[in-house]
Amino acid sequence: MNIPLLNCDMGESFGNWTLGLDAEVMPYVDCANIACGYHASDPHVMRRTVALAVQHSVKIGAHPAYPDLMGFGRRSMACTPAEVEDMVLYQIGALAGICRAEGTAPGYVKPHGALYNDMARDSALLEGVLRAVRAFDANLPVMVMATADTSASRLLAEEMGMTLWFETFADRAYDTNGHLASRRLPGAVHHDQETIVAQAVSLARGEAQTTLDGTELTLACDTICVHGDNPESVAAVRAIRQALVDLEGQR
Repeated sequence: MNIPLLNCDMGESFGNWTLGLDAEVMPYVDCANIACGYHASDPHVMRRTVALAVQHSVKIGAHPAYPDLMGFGRRSMACTPAEVEDMVLYQIGALAGICRAEGTAPGYVKPHGALYNDMARDSALLEGVLRAVRAFDANLPVMVMATADTSASRLLAEEMGMTLWFETFADRAYDTNGHLASRRLPGAVHHDQETIVAQAVSLARGEAQTTLDGTELTLACDTICVHGDNPESVAAVRAIRQALVDLEGQR
């Protein structure tokens, strides 16, 4: 059993507006997905977050999105695959410049929000993202949603010579196809720490998950995402970190 990496979306503040508890969460994660200015963040926030990741020896990932500050990148946009390719490349480059100033470099790419969800359903958009990452650095893995059937995305990545990291979520419910349940649905987001930690451990073990409609679903799991935007989340991150350490000790 390979112990999955623990990742968290970070650097999502903007100007005088603060979102997330990055400083509290950073010591407990393996990977920091840092917003690149399209859905959140600004140059100062990006540099501060990169420096914090370096301080704690956390791997840095570019977190590109649709250009949607007002909607926090959660609204789908009618972008062509070529437009997606260029906007993702632009955002990776912006973060890479700041990383270089702090003596580091991006280690992977994880698209954000609606772009992340759209490319899980549209292979042309996924190909656009992969083309952008390949043009920048073909060695960078790309985080994608671990759905019920990953064969098409695996084949595309293999054809393009790219590496995928399949991502699961400790604090979200799933539908039958392995997509994240809509936030509008009751029970789509877990708030109870015990539930979040139990799901993280279950995912790490490769156990079947129960979807919102009661079916069983087994997901590939290279990395687990947790959210760090409230005190309860920080406590959950600490507990998940310890649970993964305990799993590592049982190997």
